[in-house]
Amino acid sequence: MSDPRSALAVALQALAPRERSRRDVDERLARAGFGEEARRDALDELERLGYLDDRRFAAARAEALARRGYGDAVIREELARHGVDGDAAAEALAGLAPEAERAAAALAGGRPGPRLAARLGRKGFGAEAIEAALGAGFADEADST
Repeated sequence: MSDPRSALAVALQALAPRERSRRDVDERLARAGFGEEARRDALDELERLGYLDDRRFAAARAEALARRGYGDAVIREELARHGVDGDAAAEALAGLAPEAERAAAALAGGRPGPRLAARLGRKGFGAEAIEAALGAGFADEADST
């Protein structure tokens, strides 16, 4: 398919339910059979019109993942998987609450210890954030005894 108007229609349809990255929409257009030029033209037009914005996508995706209890490493990997460049990813992470605060919230009343530390690590929290969160958890536990 080479008609850029058709590519634009397919791309708009892909963006209707939620934000997507440029790479995600490009991949969808490629699967639909559009050539490189038609895809590029459609994507450029969507960016020009403000419908497609990787920085806005990165901020929304990072916020959603942070709300679900993920740390910076997982968020960064997820954004990269969607084709978000490092600067946009860093900007999105900077817009979140500090990682240590999010790690402390992710403890959700759990008993601080190695198992909880491992769980936070699997969710992408860095060592400093885990130490800060567990330290705060130990302090809270000591205050309640």
